[in-house]
Amino acid sequence: MTNVLIVVGERPQQKSVLLEALRRFRDQGASVGIVGDFPADALTVDVDLADVHPLAATPADPRLRRALARTQQPSRALWLRSWRDPWVRRRVRTADVLVALDSTAIHTVWEMAQRQPRADACNGIGAAGRVVRARHEGTYRPTRGALDEVSARAGIVVRGVRRAAVTGAKESLEAAMAPAVLRSGVGGRLWRSAVSIPGLPERVRVALAYRVHLRSVQSGRPGLAAATTTAAAARMSSRRARADLLTREANGELDLGHVPVCLTEAVAAELALADEFLPKNKVRASRSLHKAMRLLFHRVPHFDQLSSPLAERPAEFLAPLRASTTARALAAPRGRATPAAAPPTGRPLRLLIMTNGNAHFLREIRQRYAETPGVELRYLHLADDPIAGPLTRNPGGIVEHLVAGQSEFGNRVEEWLRPHLDWADTLFVDWCVATAAITTLVDPGNTRVIMRLHSFEAFSFWPHLIDFSRVDDLVFVSEHLRDLTTEVVPALTGARAPRLRVIPNAMDLTGYQRPKDPSARFTLGLIGTSAVAKDPRWAIEVLRRLRATDERYRLLLVGGGLNPDASESVRHYEEALSTDLAELEPSGAVTRIGHVDDVPGVLSGIGSILSSSVRESFHCALVEGAASGAVPVVRDWPFFADRAAGARTLFPADWVVGSQEEAAARIRATTASEEVWRAEGAAAAEYATKTWDWTVVQHDFDELFLPRAGRQE
Repeated sequence: MTNVLIVVGERPQQKSVLLEALRRFRDQGASVGIVGDFPADALTVDVDLADVHPLAATPADPRLRRALARTQQPSRALWLRSWRDPWVRRRVRTADVLVALDSTAIHTVWEMAQRQPRADACNGIGAAGRVVRARHEGTYRPTRGALDEVSARAGIVVRGVRRAAVTGAKESLEAAMAPAVLRSGVGGRLWRSAVSIPGLPERVRVALAYRVHLRSVQSGRPGLAAATTTAAAARMSSRRARADLLTREANGELDLGHVPVCLTEAVAAELALADEFLPKNKVRASRSLHKAMRLLFHRVPHFDQLSSPLAERPAEFLAPLRASTTARALAAPRGRATPAAAPPTGRPLRLLIMTNGNAHFLREIRQRYAETPGVELRYLHLADDPIAGPLTRNPGGIVEHLVAGQSEFGNRVEEWLRPHLDWADTLFVDWCVATAAITTLVDPGNTRVIMRLHSFEAFSFWPHLIDFSRVDDLVFVSEHLRDLTTEVVPALTGARAPRLRVIPNAMDLTGYQRPKDPSARFTLGLIGTSAVAKDPRWAIEVLRRLRATDERYRLLLVGGGLNPDASESVRHYEEALSTDLAELEPSGAVTRIGHVDDVPGVLSGIGSILSSSVRESFHCALVEGAASGAVPVVRDWPFFADRAAGARTLFPADWVVGSQEEAAARIRATTASEEVWRAEGAAAAEYATKTWDWTVVQHDFDELFLPRAGRQE
């Protein structure tokens, strides 16, 4: 005979289903007991089907009444009342199958199974029916295999989760965390209950919640992942343990290439620790702040996706950082003791240019001011400096200095930088990254400080480590980049903010004007494919639409490819792109040529130049293509499409398209004949050269570096 005990936590809603199951149990030789929190008349069952035992409405034991008054969870209260009942304890001792009829009863069945480990613990009457039938037919075998739904074995694994986590019984846990289990409604409730079991050691709870969280994400259940984490965190008394759990889960999701469902909660938990440490231990506070910022500005959400929460909802995304006392201490403006001096009149202006980023955008600037009368130029690339190089690779040291107000790291920066500041009249720092951050750790004296922010920096933590009260001018390459950055970095809008200027990139466009062969008319070009943000698959879809009616069109991809080792997000995108290329390359529809030094030469064979990116600050390659006489086709960059400024305000309106269909239509129209194509290309070349060539833009840099009072006309 099989002894079955069914626990009911809520008034049964489908009594007909329950009665039918009880009849099957009877026919299979099972003896059934039902206990639960329901009135005696709520469940009328024939005595030959089951022994029904309602729990007492008002317990006689005063200690039990006090315990019930303290608990706020119905599932916990049901267990306390059940286990004090002698009838229940007798039934548990002889039970072969324990059944939770509803979610409220899960915890009670788990506790019962702890005390009767040989019994099968089942979630739902269906799982119990399979076990009873197997026992009756003699086919019952305890197994640990992954099931399509939560069954008796999953229940046994869960009831023993404490022991499994401690002893490392990973096989059993993996079976119960199979995707089929986690995708079921019952499976989700089961694991939410498991991670919130009272009395579970914190170390075990953290380990279990982490595994359930990641498996839920992998199973396509981000909501379950978030709910499980919330349930586990509510049971945790240690702020450190809670922050570690959330941070570990967020990093685990990032490793999978996902934007974490718990990213905001993890950052907020770590910042709460920083604020707690701040009054007594600023070093520990700075470490927690740095940890939170690395998580908040991780590359996966901002660089390896086709969208970014920072661009979509900056105020909401940065709310935890702006609410943190420690983060406000880091961002506090320190100012300078003296204002920048006027340009010298009796000697050349000493201009110091520094960077530790891509020096490509400095070529024309360095050449001009090296040759300008009245200017003495020095150039430093900090990555090549044996002293400054290591300083730029220590963001944690920068954070500690800003939070504490002083540090040994800051002393080393001062010692290295002070001689350069004493020499320079004007310091120009290209890229608002590490060089810019360490520069503003030091009072610049009367040296004028100018910085330039491109695009990458706006989605990183670096601008948040720069004391802009020590910067005189901040240069952007476009209005839309300026608007986004001022929204993200509050220090750029305060009373002590630097002057904000918009100056295009320095480009010598004259060398791009070379003759184009007539065959170039049907060649689309995309220059630069080494980042997910360039979205070459968008360009490939445009090509497909064109070739659907005219197979003369082809696409040329120029530049290094994606690095799938950068993150799982990049790998996923690269795999999809490889599938596209495998389809189109054999026929010659798409050609890849990798990195080239002679870009003007390549452009001479391109008839339409594409900007398929989801975000750009300026897109030099597009402008260079336009200067070559290729017809520009610019995607309305999605990061900025809904803002006041974007691709449509940077370029002529007819260059910009809102969809792949619009892009294909523009290309068909502008390549309808050779005469039309050449005329469109010539107009684009004239506009690009008159607007962005270095002969035009250099005057903006003269105004920046050489105010009229300091110029030699």
